[in-house]
Order: sequence, then C-alpha cells, then structure tokens
Amino acid sequence: ASPRHVGPPDGGWGWMIVAGCFLVTICTRAVTRCISIFFVEFQAYFGQDYARTAWIHSIVDCATMLCAPLGSLISNHVSCQVGIMLGGLLASAGLILSSFATSLEHLYLSLGVLTGLGFALCYSPAIAMVGKYFNKRKALAYGIAMSGSGIGTFILAPVVQLLIEQFSWRGALLILGGFVLNLCVCGALMRPIALKEDCKTTPEFLERDYVPEEQKRDLKRVSICSPLIKVWSHECLCYCSRKEYDFLLMPGFTILAVSILFMAYGCSPLFVYLVPYALSVGVSHQQAAFLMSILGVIDIIGNVTFGWLTDRRCLKKHRHFCYLFAVGMDGLCCLFLPVLQNFPLLVPFSFTFGYFDGAYVTLIPVVTADVVGTSSLSSALGVVYFLHAIPYLVSPPVAGWLVDTTGSYTASFLLCGFSMIFSSMLLCFARLAKKIKRMHLQSLANDTGTKQHIWTNGAIAYSVTAELNQKDGEYLAADTNSYHNR
Repeated sequence: ASPRHVGPPDGGWGWMIVAGCFLVTICTRAVTRCISIFFVEFQAYFGQDYARTAWIHSIVDCATMLCAPLGSLISNHVSCQVGIMLGGLLASAGLILSSFATSLEHLYLSLGVLTGLGFALCYSPAIAMVGKYFNKRKALAYGIAMSGSGIGTFILAPVVQLLIEQFSWRGALLILGGFVLNLCVCGALMRPIALKEDCKTTPEFLERDYVPEEQKRDLKRVSICSPLIKVWSHECLCYCSRKEYDFLLMPGFTILAVSILFMAYGCSPLFVYLVPYALSVGVSHQQAAFLMSILGVIDIIGNVTFGWLTDRRCLKKHRHFCYLFAVGMDGLCCLFLPVLQNFPLLVPFSFTFGYFDGAYVTLIPVVTADVVGTSSLSSALGVVYFLHAIPYLVSPPVAGWLVDTTGSYTASFLLCGFSMIFSSMLLCFARLAKKIKRMHLQSLANDTGTKQHIWTNGAIAYSVTAELNQKDGEYLAADTNSYHNR
C-alpha cells in the first residue's frame, strides 16, 4: 500500500523521485534531441531531401506528446511504475529495430512511432510524480529533474557523434537502444503516494442498495479513482473521467493550452536544424556537435537557476510572467540566428537559447500545477504534452520545405521566432486582461459596498429621528396632562 500523507512531504523519498525523473528526461528528451545528429547520416545514406528526412524527428516528438494522455491514463489507473517500465521496453525495442532499417519508412515506424510511444509512457507520469512529492520547493525540484534533458544532451551529443564515427549510425542506434533500457530502473523508483486531496468525495452511486455494505467500506477507505482494483462499473469510470478532466473547462488552462501550441511550433525545428545549419556555414562536424553540447549544459543552468529563483517569495506569484519572458527570449534568439554565420557567433546563441529553453521547460509543469492544482496534474500534463504533438509533427517538415524552396534557413528560423514571441504575447495579454477584469470587479464591489453603507446609515438615522420624535411627543403629552390635572 502506498504511504498516506496530508500534504506533499517536500523531501524524503521525494528526492529519489527527482533522481528518477532526472534519468527519465535524459533517456527521453536528451535522446530525442540527439536524433538530430543522425540527420545528415540518414540524408546521405537514403539519398532524400530535408523535408522527408525531417519527418523522423517529427514523428518521434509527435508520438511522444500525442500519446502523453495514454501515459497519464496508465499511471492513474494501473501504476506509474508499470507505465514507465513498459515505456522503457517499447522505446528500447524501437531503437534496436531502427538499427536494421532499410528505408526511411522503416525509420518512421520504428524510430518514430514505437520509440515515441515508449517515451510517452515514461515522460508525463514521471514529471507528475515530482509534483505529488513537492509543494514548497516544487520549482526547484522540477528544475533539478528537468535538467536531465540538458545534461543528457551535453554528454550524449559528442558521444553519439563518436559512436557514429566508430560504429556507423546503425551501431550507434543499437547502443542507444541498450542505454534507454535504464528507463525500467527509473520506473522502479517511482513509489506511489496518497495525498489527502486525492481522496475524492464518495459519489452518490456508492450509497445505492445494489452495492454491498462491505464493498462500500472498502471503496471509502481508499481513493475511488482506481477501477482496476475496485468496482468495474460504468458509472465509476464515468465519474473518474469527469473528475480527472474538469480542468479542460477552466479559462486559464485554455489560454495556456493555446499559448503552448505556438511555443511548441517554434522550439522544435531548431533542435533538428542547428547541426545542419552550422555545417552549412562551414562549421566542422565536431564543432557542430559541440554546439549541441553547449546548448545542453546551459540548459541545465536554466533549469536549476530558474527553478530556484521562482521558488523565492518575490517571484513565486509571478511564475506565469517568468515563463512567458523565457519563451519570448528564445523567440528573439531564433530571429537573430540567420545572421550568425560562424562558430564564434553560434556559441553565444547556444548559451542564450539553451538557458531560456531550460527556464521555460522547468516552468511548464509548475505553471500547469498552479492553474489546475496538484490532484489533476498528471492528467493536465498529459493534455499539455499532447498539445505539443501536432506542432512537433508539422514544424520540422515545414521548416525543411522552406529550406528546400528558398535555399536558406532564414525563413525557417524567422517563422520559429515569431511563433514563440506570439505565444509569449498571447499569454501576457491574457494575464493582463484577467488582472484588469479583477480590478474592475473589485472596484464595482467597493462601490456597491459604499452605497450599501450610506443607505444603511440613512436608515439608521431615519429610525433614530422617528424614535426621538415619538419620545418628544410622549413627553409633550405627559406635560399637557400634568398641566390640565393641576
């Protein structure tokens, strides 16, 4: 049985959960980023253009995000441990099968669909578990956990390049398949925890006569939302589903979701085309891989420092604005990228883009938790990462088509930059509109309260005056009677 806590413990086994999530992000997001290093190898081996080759990376990212709700579903109704272990097996199988590929279509299915599905079963449940164990230090915990993406990119980028040179791209994929099996170890660390807010109010159907009294007591003793080990009834499933996805009707979540669509479109192509772009301007293969390593290690600093800063009292209430600032800065970096034509200029770009990429990636689950609450975080993250799917699928091929059509990367990078800036501005305007509306309603409430106070005072004054007049009349009558008696 999982240990029961009134609130998140903010420590203890929670740090092992952070370590497990750290390893999950290395094996999923870092490996996905390093697939871009295979781009030139795939293009040369299969003799295809930019657009068709870019579909490999797109399908991996799309499958990872598209199937994120499935990972949340398995985590909620079976076990987070089972989901992550199953995902590790699928992802490893996909990479191993990819090493035997004979066509791009083969890679679309094995490296794209199968590996992406495995990553999906691991990623969102692991991130949601961190949110279950931490509250006061949530942003810091997420910063450490999500820094695995940057550390993994920093280490894996040159290693993968070395593996390709030593064993060809087939041998490199085979070795990566064995490495990704470590996801099964990460899954074993994810000990479930039961919080007070997870215990939903018992629904009415449990009070009906057709449910035995002994079964009612068992169901009330534990959380109602685990139908695989409790009552296999249609009503229970409907009740659980409705409760888990109530946040979809929240206006704040809707705005955040739309903003994420544009952000995801802008951030994906850069990780696919940074290495090919660097090679096109005369940078060597080792230097191009080193750019990815720089981006990865600075990503770590962005993860941890932004997580620590936004846990401070002065910034804790402004996490949304920190998030949109980081997204906007990454958009500006993309706008300046086409004028950076050599390695010394691309190095500062990798520093800047990597830092703010780590910053907003850390804040995505934190901002989502602030909007929907901890109890719905797993399902909400599944939806948030699901929203990444279509932009991740479409944006790299669109960027590749623009490169094939125009003969340069300028249009692709400008489109990415404007998309991320629009995402930031949309969320900013929504927050400002919400603040203005709140101030307007507060002003109306204050005005109503003042009028009520004046009316009340007037009523009291009228009542007091009437009472005094009545008493004066009584006194006058008493004096008159006394005078007549005399």
